[in-house]
Amino acid sequence: MTDYHTEKLHIVHTEASLGWGGQEIRILTEAQGMVERGHRVTLLCPPEARIHAAALERGLPVEALPIGRKQPGGVLALRRWLVSNPADVINTHSSTDTWLAALACLFLKNPPPLVRTRHVSSSIPNNLPTRWLYGTATRQIVTTGEALRRQLIDENGFDADRITSVPTGIATDHFVPGDQAAARARLGLPQGAPLIGIVATLRSWKGHRYLLEAFARLPANTGLVIVGDGPQRQNIEAKIHELGIGDRVTLAGNQAEVLPWLQALNVFALPSYANEGVPQALVQAMLCGLSCVTTATGSIGEAARDGETALIAKAEDVQDLRRGLERLLGDPVLRAQLGERARAHCLRQFSYDAMLDRMEGVFARTAVANRSD
Repeated sequence: MTDYHTEKLHIVHTEASLGWGGQEIRILTEAQGMVERGHRVTLLCPPEARIHAAALERGLPVEALPIGRKQPGGVLALRRWLVSNPADVINTHSSTDTWLAALACLFLKNPPPLVRTRHVSSSIPNNLPTRWLYGTATRQIVTTGEALRRQLIDENGFDADRITSVPTGIATDHFVPGDQAAARARLGLPQGAPLIGIVATLRSWKGHRYLLEAFARLPANTGLVIVGDGPQRQNIEAKIHELGIGDRVTLAGNQAEVLPWLQALNVFALPSYANEGVPQALVQAMLCGLSCVTTATGSIGEAARDGETALIAKAEDVQDLRRGLERLLGDPVLRAQLGERARAHCLRQFSYDAMLDRMEGVFARTAVANRSD
């Protein structure tokens, strides 16, 4: 029997996205883990992508290639690089780089197999080119949640044996409950006031607008902390001004270390309504022992079980979200119970080592199968 965890591989990640969020963080943390396990890892991305600078900061091997758009130049650049740098497996992450990598491999004598990671729950079109991409050009598909895996099987008819769910792993020894008063003192947040928080890229589907509207109807002594930045910042600032809640909202921007921000909170909220796997920030909050109000979007339900590990509100429903927040703010016993159960559940299901074990197995099996063809 092959021991898939002993062979050392050259794993190449491609990422066309220029933005920043959980997807990019997953790529980097997974890559770091594979390097620590003795694998060679290279990231290919556009030079202007935020992940390029972040990889350099972490000391990860990264190459700048023109793969930010679906153009012939990107295909040629990928082909040239792969000819000079043979890979055991290519892990693609966005639509653009998946297409470019698949086409580049058509022009290689011995192409490496493609593993496509699907990080979001948006639908895939059922057309002939897409069926070729996922059914022929791609050897394995990884989803970041079981609901996303079922979506590809049920909606697109993809082979279930070729799709594996591997939720993003979190450093369970880092994200732990902490001293709330000390965290607030460190961050300059008010002592004693109930604080709700969200950690998320400022994108429309994260539901910040609904959270602001629900928060505006809560008691005036309640505060809201928004950690993150992104394309919706101006709209969020405008909404805060429109609702007249500027004195109660802290816009913290991006934070390299979110742990103290989580430890400072009473309640965590994530009212996403689209494009979710199992969100890293939600799992981080749960590992910190926070009670959470969220939705059932994507694979969120794998972490948030209504009444057991979190409260589930209807997506895009301000009143239901407000009711969930009020319930938790008014019931410290329930907050503590949900937080304890959430932490225990995430310790079992979403550890960093478990993610690395499963991805290492996917890469090794795919590489071995490709050589035997």
